[in-house]
Amino acid sequence: MPSSSSRSPRGASGPARPVAPDDLRPESVVLVVGPEDLLAERAVAAVLAAAREADPGVTVEQIDAAGYEGGRLSLLTSPSLFGGGTVVVVEGVAAANDAFVTDALAYVAAPAPEVCLVLRHSGGQRAKALLDQARKAGAPEAVCAPITKDDEKLDFVAGEFRRAGRRASPQAMRALVDAVGSDLRELAAACRQLAEDAVGPDEGRIEADVVELWFGGRVEVTGFRVADAAVAGRAEQALSLLRHAIATGVDPVPLVAAVAAKVRALAKVQTASRGPSAAVAAELGMAPWQVDRARRELNGWTDEGLWHAIRALAEADTEVKGAGRDPVFAVERAVLTVATRRSG
Repeated sequence: MPSSSSRSPRGASGPARPVAPDDLRPESVVLVVGPEDLLAERAVAAVLAAAREADPGVTVEQIDAAGYEGGRLSLLTSPSLFGGGTVVVVEGVAAANDAFVTDALAYVAAPAPEVCLVLRHSGGQRAKALLDQARKAGAPEAVCAPITKDDEKLDFVAGEFRRAGRRASPQAMRALVDAVGSDLRELAAACRQLAEDAVGPDEGRIEADVVELWFGGRVEVTGFRVADAAVAGRAEQALSLLRHAIATGVDPVPLVAAVAAKVRALAKVQTASRGPSAAVAAELGMAPWQVDRARRELNGWTDEGLWHAIRALAEADTEVKGAGRDPVFAVERAVLTVATRRSG
């Protein structure tokens, strides 16, 4: 737990202290900021692991900032009769109510000894004054920004293999990014699967042919080609692409997921506030180009049409995961529903 030597002097000001999510450690106040949930979860886990290593009896408390009741922070950070440290993890700071912001501002100005306060903020302007005050006090900050650029994805994959104690060739990492795509959870899971199961731990680095063997269907590329055709209302093309993907061995589950991700993005942008792409992207946790593309693709879509498409995909998701008898029919029906719900 933080000692007096590890805390920044009260009232001190200074630049934010960026820290890699995996390297975040307990201090009086630590920040976990950004919309990428996987990185944020790892940052919080790193703090908890370090706190438990230092003090196996450490107490961990959780707070939901949106539903916070005034005074609870003071109660949880008060010295325990039994001694020992405390980690208080606050989720949802981006949606914090006024009571939490008031209590947290007062706390950051005078943090309690033997307590680590973790503030999880997914982005946006809400509670920004609280983040700024913590930064001025010298709080370390794990920045959990979306990973969208190709070189960033490749760096992430390389890091995942290092975490697992494995190596992969540049060609293998490129093939994996092409096959699995940009979803960090899926990339992390694919790396873990390859690291643990593809070859034995002493059989050298992972090569592109191994990736092709495991993920040769290029799920996201094929799935999102189906999605692009479906949301554009090109039913015949969408079904043709879908049937080709299934014939080449692509499982219906990720195909449904790809189309659903596309439709959810349209729905998010449809309901978002109007404004510049960059501002809407920050609000939704998307890239500006994704907002621009969604706005173009929304032509011909109504709120009712999106609702029917989302419901059809939710039903298909359940069926392809075991609740239905024919997963291929389920995904075809959902894709056809999406394509025909676009008007014009």
